[in-house]
Amino acid sequence: MDALDVMMNKDRVVPYYQPIISADKQLVVGYEVVARIQTEDGIERLDWFFKDKTIPDEYRLELDDHIQQLALEDYLKTDQSAMLFFNYDAALLQKDNGETFLNRISSYQKHGLKNQQIALQLKEEDLTDFISEYKHFFFYIQSLGFRMAISDVGHRGNNFDRIAMLKPNIVKVNVGFMEDEELPHLYSEVHQSLSMLSRKIGATLLFEGITNFNQLNYAWRNGGRYYQGPYLQPTRGFFVESDCCRETMKKQFQHFMVYERKKMESQITLTNDLNLQLKQAMKTISPEDTYDEMIMKVATSCSQYAFRIYICNYEGFQQSSNAEQNSEKWVLLEEGRFKNWSWRPYFLENIVRMNIEKRGILSDLYTDIDRDERIRTYSYPITDELFLFLDIPYDYLFEQEGLL
Repeated sequence: MDALDVMMNKDRVVPYYQPIISADKQLVVGYEVVARIQTEDGIERLDWFFKDKTIPDEYRLELDDHIQQLALEDYLKTDQSAMLFFNYDAALLQKDNGETFLNRISSYQKHGLKNQQIALQLKEEDLTDFISEYKHFFFYIQSLGFRMAISDVGHRGNNFDRIAMLKPNIVKVNVGFMEDEELPHLYSEVHQSLSMLSRKIGATLLFEGITNFNQLNYAWRNGGRYYQGPYLQPTRGFFVESDCCRETMKKQFQHFMVYERKKMESQITLTNDLNLQLKQAMKTISPEDTYDEMIMKVATSCSQYAFRIYICNYEGFQQSSNAEQNSEKWVLLEEGRFKNWSWRPYFLENIVRMNIEKRGILSDLYTDIDRDERIRTYSYPITDELFLFLDIPYDYLFEQEGLL
């Protein structure tokens, strides 16, 4: 089937609706409208038709108009309060400054349609090269009450500055990368940052393409408020009951909470164990010991936990060498002395916390530059001005439940 076949059989092209479910109420809050065509072999997708830029603009605009009219007619026959998400080619939408779209919506307003019920969904990659042009158009559309959604965010890099400029109402992330990506934790760092950015600019984070339990869990852990995908509800030719996923999602959220609670308990247990271990180690240290002698004594008692130990002052300057475990022996490496680590995220916050709480702090997971592996760092206050840092290797974390 080619583009001409589709246009000649436009009467067979129908809208399908993919539900979008909220985490807070576990209710359907919207539907993404997609095109399907009825063929002798059954229902077929038409995503390719709208993605193919070689197809004449007038064909794509005509089919867009056809699908949207049918979707709006279906929508107004029901008592729907959910949003309708319409996919748009940004260039085509702005070609006439959105007049075709606005006129279409206006014609349905007398039947009760409100602008707030419509979300325009544009792909991030289509906006990248013309950000300044689209910025004013975005703001104009939003001023009329429409929602703006950017999809496929983070798929080709993280243009967070551009997203911040556009200030969309909804930011969509596809979790399909979890099927073939060897290091999904790197995406997690990006998406946690994206979650923070979304909160700062007042946008809602939506994870789409959810096909399994792990992807739903990933979306939940990374700040997703809205979820979309066949694992929750498949794309259908009709609107579903708003509470169709409520019981399932409640059970899933309970599983997530139990698992995350166990992880937190494991981290607290490790923190407490290290606090006790280091308090005992500090008793072996005399005032005459040099910083290097101090870390070697600590290393002897903490060999099971650490692969690297060093001391910094409150300004972030390293006062000792690095004590590093090499083939079960501890050696001193001088090159770390006097490096400054205050630029690291949370360094100052952790120093202040340690001084106030008078106890150590366990970091989140991050990738060690030298070893290229996921580790955690445990920080411990020796005095109000000196702090010990103990790097915990991946092997240890892997062997303990809940530390990865």
